[in-house]
Amino acid sequence: MKFYAKHALKLLAALLPLTFASAALADAPGYVRIRNISYAGSGCPAGTVSQNVAPDLLAFTLLFDSYIAQIGPGVALSESRKNCQLLIDLDFPSGWSYTVFTADYRGYASLQSGVSGQQISSYYFQGQSQTARLGTNFSGPMTRDFQIRDTLGLNAFVWSPCGAQRALNINSQIRLSSSNRTASGLITTDSIDGEFKHIYGMQWRRC
Repeated sequence: MKFYAKHALKLLAALLPLTFASAALADAPGYVRIRNISYAGSGCPAGTVSQNVAPDLLAFTLLFDSYIAQIGPGVALSESRKNCQLLIDLDFPSGWSYTVFTADYRGYASLQSGVSGQQISSYYFQGQSQTARLGTNFSGPMTRDFQIRDTLGLNAFVWSPCGAQRALNINSQIRLSSSNRTASGLITTDSIDGEFKHIYGMQWRRC
């Protein structure tokens, strides 16, 4: 897999100690809770996503039935790209701001020679133009399950606005292309397991 973020993981590792030493960062607030998760898109039509939020409101599981992109002879072009827009509404004390730190995706790819695939996710907050975008490339031939962990470089952090509790938007997509008209391919996103300690993890700072 080839990760293409603006800042590589090596840069993140080098800068992380400086981040935790900064006075701008403090301990996490007294609570953070998931208020609601909604979704829409060609990869997650209504009724095709199973959603479970843990009793402590700190973790969630999403299972997808129809998040599948396909390409090949006889397959409509519209099937080569699918997306799902997640809107995660969080509740936390005023005076705090949060940012996406990591995100995990699980799926399956079966690509013949000449077929290429991508999994891409964009992260942003309602009312803000700043967007962090990460992705992974796949090249056929290959047939295997995959797990992707997005890690955002420090300069790619997208902070929620102070004094407001706008929803976090995650626009994920999977898509396929082919240099061989007779080749076929399939890629899926099967699940997103979320726990705010390490999946859709959070860093915090005071406003």
